[in-house]
Amino acid sequence: MPLTETEEFQTATRSYARQTMRIPMLGAEDETDLARRWRVNGDEAALHTLTSAYLRLVVAMASKFRNYGLPTSELVQEGNVGLMQAAARFDPERGVRFSTYAAWWIRAAIQDYILRNWSIVRTGTTSAQKSLFFNLRRLRAKINDTGDHLTRATRTFVAHKLRVSEAEVEAMAARMSGPDRSLNAPLGEAGGGDWQDVLPDEAMTPDVETMHRRDGEARVRWVEAALGRLNERERLIIRERRLEEDNVVTLESLGRRLGVSKERVRQIEQGAMEKLRRALLDLVGDPVAAGLI
Repeated sequence: MPLTETEEFQTATRSYARQTMRIPMLGAEDETDLARRWRVNGDEAALHTLTSAYLRLVVAMASKFRNYGLPTSELVQEGNVGLMQAAARFDPERGVRFSTYAAWWIRAAIQDYILRNWSIVRTGTTSAQKSLFFNLRRLRAKINDTGDHLTRATRTFVAHKLRVSEAEVEAMAARMSGPDRSLNAPLGEAGGGDWQDVLPDEAMTPDVETMHRRDGEARVRWVEAALGRLNERERLIIRERRLEEDNVVTLESLGRRLGVSKERVRQIEQGAMEKLRRALLDLVGDPVAAGLI
């Protein structure tokens, strides 16, 4: 469940934000000088001055993500971690402003924290899901779609903008439509059971599982008996070409192993399949109806 923030923490966060605004901004030359002193000499005072100047950037970035139900103070703390990561990795010789470089790390740290804590179920495990999570609401607001359910036009619009499938848009919208709900929560105020009591069990029942297992064992026996009616070369071809689930051998490679052409292998395979069909008919009747071939 999303964390909540007490009034005391909210007051402290506002006070912290005001303090960051009093710290002077840095020019490009100052950034470069401080970054060099830290990178080359390990000057912690330079690091402190460099990062303190952009604490306001952390606060501003955190405020953009305040609508995800997480405490702003926590977002600020995570943003500060991103700021320190940026300072540790920043190369002043590349000619890029530290503020520009740090903004990416701050945003990444905050977004990662949100994805880890917004729900007890892991969200945004792929780049497409992450893009949807942080842009779906914005894009819906852009076209004034405020309904409870996505329209087809909205799905198409979002999918096109973010280069994802409409199915992914629909799945993320459903995921974001409500908070987590405990399976142990009561169905109603009067009780009457928990939510988990009404979840369907989609697993096979013991009798169905036993039937499937016995049918599978019978099919294996029938196929093995039918293969026994083939000669060694025919069994090799059938096993390599028909019974292997992965890395099916080509006609050409089998032809080289057997010293014949690939056309001859194809002919042998067709003849062997016909023998198997007749053998299975003798054993169990119609093999197609039995689901054997």
